[in-house]
Amino acid sequence: MTILGIETSCDETSVAIVRNGKEVLSNIVISQIEFHKEFYGVLPELASRKHLEFINIALEKALSESKISLKDIDKVAATFGPGLISSLLIGVNVAKTISFFYDKPLIKVDHVEAHLFSPFIEHDVEFPFIGLVVSGGHTNLFIVKDFYNIELVGYTVDDAVGEAFDKVAKMLGLGYPGGPIIDKLSTQGNKNAFKFPLGAVEKEYDKYNFSYSGLKTSVLYTIRKIENLTPQTINDICASFQKSAIEVLYLKAKRLSKETGIKNIVVAGGVSANSYLREIFLSDKDIKCYIPSPKYSTDNAVMVASLAFFKPIEASIEDDVYPRLANIVKGKRNV
Repeated sequence: MTILGIETSCDETSVAIVRNGKEVLSNIVISQIEFHKEFYGVLPELASRKHLEFINIALEKALSESKISLKDIDKVAATFGPGLISSLLIGVNVAKTISFFYDKPLIKVDHVEAHLFSPFIEHDVEFPFIGLVVSGGHTNLFIVKDFYNIELVGYTVDDAVGEAFDKVAKMLGLGYPGGPIIDKLSTQGNKNAFKFPLGAVEKEYDKYNFSYSGLKTSVLYTIRKIENLTPQTINDICASFQKSAIEVLYLKAKRLSKETGIKNIVVAGGVSANSYLREIFLSDKDIKCYIPSPKYSTDNAVMVASLAFFKPIEASIEDDVYPRLANIVKGKRNV
């Protein structure tokens, strides 16, 4: 089964061709970071214009690297949401066109679920598992019993963890995106130099939820109090912030693991590429943790094509994109 995947939910234009959910024939990702860095974030209108500019280039490269043509594709899959509406429309409309013209089944893929199941590309993940999706737009905790039985049990009540990294990097004048920069500087800093609060909500009914606004504010006040921000002080702030931002993810996932007895944990999304996150999750011998390779952590179409193989939800030409977490994800609250 050869599937063409298209991903345009935010600021990466990606097209991939994957066979049987695991064999990657091509993976083209065209990043827009250079166009958005001056804004310290993604400008939606600019993102959609760049998708329009890059999508055909990515498609042609994916087909060329795979050495196949569109008529050889069995199915075409696209991210329908959540994401930026104007960006999603570019990829979905291209997928619909291919589906209609070549008479290929159109598969609807949820962006968060594509991240959630991205470790299946490289690993034979066992059900059930605790799923943690962490990125610039999402911080969600799930119990996953199979591809169709997904329970949302925790989420951020304000900023996503990746967004917090970007905002702290901006406070320190470090550039965009903040995640990789803070991760790198943290290796030269003392993570115990500053005492920052965990990005957590501790009320019992919200015990699996996250909150990064307090952590972000604490970092801001700390920066304002320091008269001379030396390079070493910046490194220490980065390391201390990263410690608080990442450890709460581990603590809540581990708590859910203990309470449910589920030992398998999946961590996915752009922030799963963070070196400190990988260190603390993968060093825990009491759990079996699956984390995708960095190339499959950030937005990519391989995860879209892969999930379309494992969970083929057919769409029609009339189906629309959606900006928020899909209703197919059931739990104590949909967000």
